[in-house]
Amino acid sequence: MHAPRGRRLRTLGVPLAGSAVAAGTVAFGIVAEASGHSLGSAQPPLLYRPDWQASILAPVAVALLVAGVAVAPRLRGPKLSPRAFAAAALALGLAMRLAVGAARDGTGGWFAVYDVPNKESSNEYLPALPAFDFGTRFFLDTFAEIGTALPVHAIGHPPGLLVTLHALGIDTAEGMAALTIGIGAVSIPLVYALGRRLLDETQARIATLLYVFAPSALLHGVTSADALFATLAVLAAAALLARQRILAALGPPAFALASFFSYANLAVGALAVIVTLHRDGLRRALALGAACAVALLAFYGLLHLFTGFDPIGALRSTEIVYREGVASNRPYAFWVLGSPVAFLLAAGVPLAWLALRALGAGQAVAVALFSVVAFSAVLGFTKAETERIYLFLVPFLCLAAATTLPRRYLTPVLGLLAAQAIATELLFETVW
Repeated sequence: MHAPRGRRLRTLGVPLAGSAVAAGTVAFGIVAEASGHSLGSAQPPLLYRPDWQASILAPVAVALLVAGVAVAPRLRGPKLSPRAFAAAALALGLAMRLAVGAARDGTGGWFAVYDVPNKESSNEYLPALPAFDFGTRFFLDTFAEIGTALPVHAIGHPPGLLVTLHALGIDTAEGMAALTIGIGAVSIPLVYALGRRLLDETQARIATLLYVFAPSALLHGVTSADALFATLAVLAAAALLARQRILAALGPPAFALASFFSYANLAVGALAVIVTLHRDGLRRALALGAACAVALLAFYGLLHLFTGFDPIGALRSTEIVYREGVASNRPYAFWVLGSPVAFLLAAGVPLAWLALRALGAGQAVAVALFSVVAFSAVLGFTKAETERIYLFLVPFLCLAAATTLPRRYLTPVLGLLAAQAIATELLFETVW
């Protein structure tokens, strides 16, 4: 009797403790800002700034969200085949993202962040494309040297996206938005595929629907390149955790490729190793970790051999830019808690509560997720902006949440997530 009672206490105690930490962090940020002590963001721990605005399409967005919440729970039943569910979830998710993305600034909101009039556009990727004037090989060979002269997002990430934009001939805000929105939406059926590897069929479908309505995925799935990075991350995780040998063999290369687009995607390897440790034991976890390390060394070794790309030098250039940039004004003592709290709040308050319950129950995905988040926060890899930077972790948050969500509460939870998303879009300037 004592063990079940202990588990119940942990299942409730962990989310209560997490809620207390989140409330204290938010309260401290409000008091600090009111006292004139800047913590390095507009509304710490969130980067969002209060600024009400709505377009003529806002009522349409609200109506579509309401309809989506009503329709979504019907998709989880066995009447839909896995392929039909994946297709329906993709269509629903893309529609919800586009609806929310147009609620504030109309259809221009789908690409505004990349467009020149936007103050953030100068920090994005398109202004870095002239660096390809002497060819892709020369660009990769000199990336570490020229990095500090590139826009902050261009040097803040490996050059995978820049190479892709150049190879596809994409040099407009509309074109980049089409790429990131389209590839980003593919993460939705991939979450379902990953969920089927880790959870039962019903939970996998619930996790996918939670991801469809997760506020940060809805908000930034249209306006940030991190949506594309999230798709690559989930693809790598699904392959790394596959039972089939052929798919599993593709995992380490997919992981290495994902890291070429975002340094944050390196965390996917750690996530997969921790889940494997819980699921299959130490031996398989060590083997997977070794395979990921070998894949990284081989990928970047070959890249250096054929193009001259210097991954260590690129990391150093990134460190220089961040050390001298806005992050230097963000105190570690606050953001060590502020960054995880911002991620959880932006991803969805109900999701945070459910995932923390899963952590208290020792659920494998939850343990892996919060281990990675804690490690990143303690080492100071990210200080603020985790609403966007941790977008690749939102699928894992949804997978963890699905294990503790009673099926009868799916509709109200989706409604709460949708309400948080549209309220955030209309009431705050979210940058991305």
